[in-house]
Amino acid sequence: MRLVGKIAVVTGGGSGIGRATAERFAAEGGRVAVVDRDRDSATETVAQIRAAGGEALAFACDVGNPEMVEATFAQIMTGFGGVNILVTAAGFSCGGTVETTSVEDWDAVFHANVGGTWLWARAVIPSMRARGGGSIVTLASQLAEAGGRGNSAYIAAKGAVLSLTRSMALDFVDDGIRVNAILPGAIDTPMLARSFARHPDPSVPREASRRRHPMGRFGRPEEVAQAALYLASDASSFTTGIGLPVDGGWLAG
Repeated sequence: MRLVGKIAVVTGGGSGIGRATAERFAAEGGRVAVVDRDRDSATETVAQIRAAGGEALAFACDVGNPEMVEATFAQIMTGFGGVNILVTAAGFSCGGTVETTSVEDWDAVFHANVGGTWLWARAVIPSMRARGGGSIVTLASQLAEAGGRGNSAYIAAKGAVLSLTRSMALDFVDDGIRVNAILPGAIDTPMLARSFARHPDPSVPREASRRRHPMGRFGRPEEVAQAALYLASDASSFTTGIGLPVDGGWLAG
């Protein structure tokens, strides 16, 4: 039980990597605030955690909206009294090149991925500082390092998340706050399914993506959650400012 006595906030906790991370943290003894735009999804995650004997509360929030983040964090402080861990797993992807991406879609991608990382880090850092430190785990992407086709806004946003992670790691190291990023490859989540569904024949990009991973398969949310657990826990006490690939060998290949 690696998170006993710890309080964690997981954004995007209603599905995919966020849900798997919230469940893993609760199974390790952490008390978890599950934040998601979809209240029903967050509530379902909490129900699963409680059914397994864990402790969690659900919160509905648009992670890129400053007023909603402030109000939601105040509710979390009322419910738990502080924060030791933040995982910013909420994200959004629209597909498209710089020529075909609309201004609205570009802004929406940065709103969720970059804004949602910045605003939640800004909210939790004072509480972490008051508690003597903490761990922030952001979700970037292997594409932040490798680049890719037809997803300009998302790749640019994840590159920004990775750079922001490194900056925060240096800015808050003296406060005992570690900040690290995970760089997942293609993970079998609802967002991945939606990205393939944008194509006329989803099976074509799906198979191409699968083959691009040297391990020959997509990752599972639970595998990313294990990496998040490592970075959130004291097992990584001498680790800050890194981007940890969990990508089936994508970057190596």
